[in-house]
Amino acid sequence: MEKNGQRCGRLVLLPCPFQGHINPMLQLGTILHSKGFSITIVHTQFNSPNPSNHPNFKFNPIPDGLSAEDISSGDIVSLIQKLNVNCKSHLQEYLSQIMIGRQGSHDDIFCIIYDELMYFTDAVANFLKLPTIILRTTSATTLLARTTLAQLKVEGLASFQGMCNILY
Repeated sequence: MEKNGQRCGRLVLLPCPFQGHINPMLQLGTILHSKGFSITIVHTQFNSPNPSNHPNFKFNPIPDGLSAEDISSGDIVSLIQKLNVNCKSHLQEYLSQIMIGRQGSHDDIFCIIYDELMYFTDAVANFLKLPTIILRTTSATTLLARTTLAQLKVEGLASFQGMCNILY
């Protein structure tokens, strides 16, 4: 994808700040960088990656609004929901600034790749008319289980009252 030694666009990667989510996103970024893309990692302040491990990437933290109690509660579902509410406006503001500052340059945002748990990214990207790709770090078994549970729900064979909406 590199053209005459020039980079072919900027990819914005947005990992979920949990173990098993950050490293796959950074590994993907490394591969894509080797193919000629500029990489920006937008990350939460909570559990942020170490920029010195990836000197060719640009790292940009966004406020996540999480309290110490949120982080230590052990309620992962609530934490994910708060991240999705709290980070949306900050991501939109950051991406808007990038787009205005780089209009017409070879470093325009080509695409946003985001962790499936950071689903607020899709609304921001749609608003800004940017394409997206979802990175799912879960196993094929998890995908099969989700698909099966969704089908059971559609067929009325299972009720998920009181559970958060984890099915797409």
